[in-house]
Amino acid sequence: MKKLFSLLALGLSLSFGAAHAADAPTAQQSKMGACNKDAADKKGDERKAFMKECLSAKPAAPATQQSKMKTCNVDAKGMKGDERKKFMSDCLKK
Repeated sequence: MKKLFSLLALGLSLSFGAAHAADAPTAQQSKMGACNKDAADKKGDERKAFMKECLSAKPAAPATQQSKMKTCNVDAKGMKGDERKKFMSDCLKK
């Protein structure tokens, strides 16, 4: 009996999780929304061309933690102790 209730509870929690995940927009849907908003004032062929370009554009790669660390290390050259710690903390948060 305990196994039955455990399996039932597990099944319900998985189904709620799947339903919730389906509500979140995909990256493509988000991109489509942003492009659509930017193309609000365009019509006809101009809009088609804009949407094609906008949707095919590759997003800029976000700075990785490792690349941030390299950049901040170069900028912090010559600093020591608490001054360096504070600078690195602020720099990495950007």
